[in-house]
Amino acid sequence: MTAAAKLKLPARGRGARSNASGRFEATKVEDFDDGWTDDDAALPVQVQTIVTPLRSRTIISNNQSPDIGFDRSINTYKGCSHGCIYCYARPAHAYLGLSPGLDFETRIFSKPDAAVLLEQELAAKKYICKRIHIGGDTDPYQPDEKGLRITRGVLEVVSRFNQPVSIITKSNLIIRDIDILGPMARGKLASAFVSITTLDRSLARAMEPRASTPAKRLEAISRLAEAGVPVGVGFAPVIPGLNDHEMEAILEAAAKAGATTAMYVTLRLPLEIKDLFKEWLADARPDRAARVMSLVRQTRGGREYDADWSQRMKGTGPIAELIWTRFKAAVKRFGLDGHRHDLDVSQFHVPASARVQLDLFA
Repeated sequence: MTAAAKLKLPARGRGARSNASGRFEATKVEDFDDGWTDDDAALPVQVQTIVTPLRSRTIISNNQSPDIGFDRSINTYKGCSHGCIYCYARPAHAYLGLSPGLDFETRIFSKPDAAVLLEQELAAKKYICKRIHIGGDTDPYQPDEKGLRITRGVLEVVSRFNQPVSIITKSNLIIRDIDILGPMARGKLASAFVSITTLDRSLARAMEPRASTPAKRLEAISRLAEAGVPVGVGFAPVIPGLNDHEMEAILEAAAKAGATTAMYVTLRLPLEIKDLFKEWLADARPDRAARVMSLVRQTRGGREYDADWSQRMKGTGPIAELIWTRFKAAVKRFGLDGHRHDLDVSQFHVPASARVQLDLFA
């Protein structure tokens, strides 16, 4: 068995084309030739999503990366059934003994105690209020959130404490929680980003198979803006040769919907994502695969990825510089170059009900 061994699973409505063993596993899985030929096409199979409750001791994560604009975050799920093939969170599934491939989008771990844990942490005497970012790793509004309502519970807690939060998502399910986000935003306690990678439904369906359609994401921007929630658009990731030509169109559409700021990230391919993305690209867009990867390497000093914090979000070289120049011009043209959404930490307070609850755990 080899380190590159993969278990190929034709899965309908999923992003990953394979389910390679996690990099920490002693046993690797490899393809097996059962005698069928290429003429005997494998039928797509329906792979069900399995959601497993994960019991955590804390819910607020601390971040020390200098190129990320927040130092604490909450992720209500591990894994994400949106299935975005480029997702930078995929490699973390290897720490769970699972594959960053198909497992990442079908073996989801939820945090049902998130709201209770958050209340305890916010009520602690040593807690110092700073903005908390929700969804910095996996999407807080992936499909199972509709029934589980874990993110909803977190928002109910931060609302009671006047704890400032920012949220990023690819789902229009966020509009369900406008009744919380709207009042918080009017008090400068909430802001949101909606990520739009493409306006092409066909490309979105292939690349982000279970995320909301581009039109639904624009609708989410519009509904949030109408409710008074400061909302930005994230054009991420920018994939040279695949979606970079859509930059101006996406930013213009988001501005018309009500976005007031914008950001972008150039495609990152750390660890297992590199092979997963190349495998998807060869299958989904074979006519562009070689050119896309050539352009990606040109943004990474000739490599497929460079983890240097000083440039990993934007890349380097002429292609990366051109993307940055176009972005700066576009945000100015469409009025997306305003100040980032400042949130007010001075309003934070521990409600009396939380103090009573904390005494029960003392």
